[in-house]
Amino acid sequence: MELEFTGEIWEWRGPAPYHFLTVPDDESAAIESASKIVTYGWGMIPVACTIGGTRWTTSLWPKDGGYVVPLKDMVRRKESLELGDTVSIHLHIDV
Repeated sequence: MELEFTGEIWEWRGPAPYHFLTVPDDESAAIESASKIVTYGWGMIPVACTIGGTRWTTSLWPKDGGYVVPLKDMVRRKESLELGDTVSIHLHIDV
């Protein structure tokens, strides 16, 4: 499954801060339709992501009936991304 969307970087301030992109509703629905065959538990979905010239692997986190993409610090540094930036992302999910 290949998905592309644009989103704004936001921060969750917990014990360790994380930065995320929210997967839009239409793309979340497509992911949900395949989730039973790709999740490894707790609703987490393994995914390969690309922003600009940077590719990495992570897992989508379920949130509020949809999904969010955690943005690693390494990715944000390589692509010079800051909180509040709007970015385009490509997701690849093996189904």
